[in-house]
Amino acid sequence: MSLSVRDLVLASRPVSWVNTAYPFAAAYLLATRTVDARLIVGTLFFLVPYNLLMYGVNDVFDHESDLANPRKGGAEGGLVDPGALRSLLLASLALPVPLVVWLLAQGSAAAGVVLVLCLAAVLGYSVPGLRLKERPVLDSMTSSAHFVGPAVYGLVLADIAVPQRIWPIVAAFFAWGMASHAFGAVQDVLPDRAGGIRSIATQLGARRVVRLATLAYLVSSVLLLLGPWPAPLAALLPLPYAWLVWRHRDVTDETSATTNRGWRHFLGLNYLTGFLVTQLLIAAVMWW
Repeated sequence: MSLSVRDLVLASRPVSWVNTAYPFAAAYLLATRTVDARLIVGTLFFLVPYNLLMYGVNDVFDHESDLANPRKGGAEGGLVDPGALRSLLLASLALPVPLVVWLLAQGSAAAGVVLVLCLAAVLGYSVPGLRLKERPVLDSMTSSAHFVGPAVYGLVLADIAVPQRIWPIVAAFFAWGMASHAFGAVQDVLPDRAGGIRSIATQLGARRVVRLATLAYLVSSVLLLLGPWPAPLAALLPLPYAWLVWRHRDVTDETSATTNRGWRHFLGLNYLTGFLVTQLLIAAVMWW
């Protein structure tokens, strides 16, 4: 069975491309204030091949459970014909290789270690034997690393002394990522259980996870207050997410699918937040 370009695009989750490319580009630009080949190639890598590796491999090993998930088959994840799964796996693994090799040759040993760890987290999330996505709490931590990792890589690839005051911002991003994964897992409680997949939501229950996710967003807000100016202004940005999730505080496992509406609002909110973060980054470059 042949694999179409459309299949590859859907497998890479276009709606999430910016969530990995932007953190890398923003961190690298903030550190170097330079537009160069490493910025361009790195951004392209984290835009498409990285996401294809992350989600394409996931689609292959989660195919059976995805068949029972009504969210799959569109922007939130494609459904590839079973005969094309092998081709999807090969494409997901092979397409990132040239850019990975180039990036490894351009950075320091430390940058190479960070990049390899990013790739290990992406693969470890889905591949049999590790399946970090089925280890409750660790699943949310690993998922957050998928998005925080590119930012850390951008900082290390810049090969400059990173001010200690930056790390509360990175920690805030990590807490935000954990909250986002946990909330996203709630909508899949029933199909995940039907497919025999464990997650933070299937283990702790929909209602508890919604409340923990709300708390994690608030922690993210507090951590941003510890960053250098104008980072404290960004402390306002996690609050709409906390409110959005808190609205589902009384959800049950049986009604967990209703949180998909909140998840779709979450995806839209990301773009507004990205715009506001961009304005703060511009201010930060001027301030620092």
